[in-house]
Amino acid sequence: MYHCYNPKRLGRLLLLDGIAIILVLFLSHLGKLVFSAEIPKNSVFLPIVMYHSVTPDTYSAYQVTQTQLRNDLRYLSEHGYETVSAAQLIAYANGKGSLPEHPVMLTFDDGFYNNLSLALPLLEEFDMCAVVSVVGQFTQELAPEDSHADAYSYLTWEDINALLQSGRVEIGSHTYDLHSMDTRAGCSIRYGEDAAAYTKLLRDDLTQLQGLMQEETGIMPIAFAYPFGYICKESIPVLRELGFQCTFTCYERPNYITREPDCLFGLDRYNRSGDVETEAFFERVLAQEG
Repeated sequence: MYHCYNPKRLGRLLLLDGIAIILVLFLSHLGKLVFSAEIPKNSVFLPIVMYHSVTPDTYSAYQVTQTQLRNDLRYLSEHGYETVSAAQLIAYANGKGSLPEHPVMLTFDDGFYNNLSLALPLLEEFDMCAVVSVVGQFTQELAPEDSHADAYSYLTWEDINALLQSGRVEIGSHTYDLHSMDTRAGCSIRYGEDAAAYTKLLRDDLTQLQGLMQEETGIMPIAFAYPFGYICKESIPVLRELGFQCTFTCYERPNYITREPDCLFGLDRYNRSGDVETEAFFERVLAQEG
């Protein structure tokens, strides 16, 4: 359950959670229908976990408690899994470096303040890293209004810099202002929409966040998380043009990483619901490893 610290923010979270639950179920079912069982040769199995909010003592389908997160990281560590960054994946896919024997990636969507206050200390405790994908409008406009409440606040620019300075977190893009279902499904093209108009809209939105990131933090995100997992082929040229080298979906499927950079576009992730115990969750997620 939620504690009602901020009714306005709480309403937003509940709405997004409700939408996301439906979408993940639909996408997961669809993914099972279209996913090929053929595993690429010489590939590396990579499960990716999708977290959102971390709270002191409440949980839901899109929230885990700090204790649950600690249990997750302990489980992965005890079973020999090592976290990898987006930069490591990109280097590997481009023929440089290597990956651990049992890699895993941790991602956090939306840019909640608790990713800094509650999740980062655990990443440090277990010597792990993660990708935090932020929504520009949340950071630029919502975070300053009501900052630093573990239950609902978003990351400020100062918070994002603190994450970067930790050396354990990469910042990804979750769009500037397309994390919505008001006029379209996330950042996907609408049925019948002019392709040129869509390209301009997406480019303008992503460029706005990239520019703010450069100005406020000195970095340019190379990872992109599709809001609600809604992907479309028309987005890919724009993402490539703006320098993104890996993208995340919400399909609940395993990934097999090769030395081909294209394999990083459309990385699938398992939503970490607080309604599931650590062992049961990871038994399902890790079952695809040979």
